[in-house]
Amino acid sequence: MVAALSPSRASDFMQCPLLYRFRVIDKLPEPPSAAAARGTLVHSVLERLFDLPAPERTLAAAAGLVAPQWEALVEAEPDLASLVDGTSPDALAAWFEESVALIERWFTLEDPTRLEPAERELYVETELDGLTLRGYVDRLDVAPTGEVRVVDYKTGRSPSELFEAKALFQMKFYALVLWRLRGEVPRLLQLVYLGNSEIVRYSPDETDLLATERKLKALWQAIERAASTGDWRPNKSRLCDWCEHRQLCPAWGGTPPPLPEGATVLALDPRASAAVSPTEE
Repeated sequence: MVAALSPSRASDFMQCPLLYRFRVIDKLPEPPSAAAARGTLVHSVLERLFDLPAPERTLAAAAGLVAPQWEALVEAEPDLASLVDGTSPDALAAWFEESVALIERWFTLEDPTRLEPAERELYVETELDGLTLRGYVDRLDVAPTGEVRVVDYKTGRSPSELFEAKALFQMKFYALVLWRLRGEVPRLLQLVYLGNSEIVRYSPDETDLLATERKLKALWQAIERAASTGDWRPNKSRLCDWCEHRQLCPAWGGTPPPLPEGATVLALDPRASAAVSPTEE
């Protein structure tokens, strides 16, 4: 068995080991989230927009992609249909308008007619002393001189300084993987926040990425320890208010379900701990 980790699963464990258990081992269902679905829709539109010739990458063209991309997402994941009343033209129009508003903000931050991404929704994977790191990068820009910029779209608001390091963790994860794959540290990490029209930029160096490497090794050791002991303790925080499994959490008076058979393997199996899709990352 090859150990594997994605940014999402790493973030889950850092946020709350019990959340990692609920998602990876118990595989508890979570209802579709309107915010997550809208984010997936906007990501899909921005990815497809670059299929067009540069002069045709207009706001009108992007807006025209919203409805067909939503239909494709619902076809792939029928549960998403419950988020909006498809029989109501007004409800559907409002849903699309909210997505178009986010896309319109992106046009104020970047000019797609002047961008030619080297990669979009790029799957990256590398091995770190027996631990496979993998995930999807929204966009990779490569300058004529070879410098690499890693770009990630976020449909929410930019975090406060208190939480900015957490937001950059995912980007440093990708930068580490790309460094190990290509032998060069990405020049710039760029988080594009559409919720409040802000771009957060960070230039990593080898020291940053070596620290990220050490952090990931220590994190995986902690996951292995929790898997071997069965001790998936909760970490109570303000994020509990948005957790779908709060009623099962001991920190809130709940009782988790019994660990399923083979829980240790489930916790560490790459098919469980790091099965990723573009929409997840």
